[in-house]
Amino acid sequence: MSKRQSLRDLQSRLAEKLEAAKSGAGGTAASWLAVDANGSKFLFPLSQSGEIYPLTPTHQVAHTKDWFIGVANLRGALFGIADFDGFLKNTKPVPRPVQKLSDVRFVTLSAAIEMNCALQVDKLDGLRGMSSFKKSEPPTATSPAYFGHVYTDLNDAKWQEINLQILAQQDEFLNINKL
Repeated sequence: MSKRQSLRDLQSRLAEKLEAAKSGAGGTAASWLAVDANGSKFLFPLSQSGEIYPLTPTHQVAHTKDWFIGVANLRGALFGIADFDGFLKNTKPVPRPVQKLSDVRFVTLSAAIEMNCALQVDKLDGLRGMSSFKKSEPPTATSPAYFGHVYTDLNDAKWQEINLQILAQQDEFLNINKL
């Protein structure tokens, strides 16, 4: 089996799982896509997440903020690509070792958000539902508006929920100009 065919099969299986999770089919309903960005754990609501793509060549755009990687052609459409960890820290993307590049993914925002944008994350950690967590805490008063609850999983790892719809409306996310 060629790499191209196995990637298509993987994408098809993941798409089926995401659809089943969104509809609540298949036993436990998942609510989030779990991702890792530079060692930090995040939860993207499935209803606000779009398609997932492997690392794809991007074209830099002059005079943009350091965390804006550039634009990429994803399935025939042009998407702006933001390094999620870099955006959160307002820094350049952290260089990734070559062996980790195969885990890097672009997660697009849901079509309902009406923004051709994808977030670059270091890896996918699967789907999560409420049964994956033992407690949650609301965001602090000083948290960004797009931060949701912090969930603690059964292994005591902390997961920050990100409201992608609110993120997409923030001036600091929309304004990619460096000047």
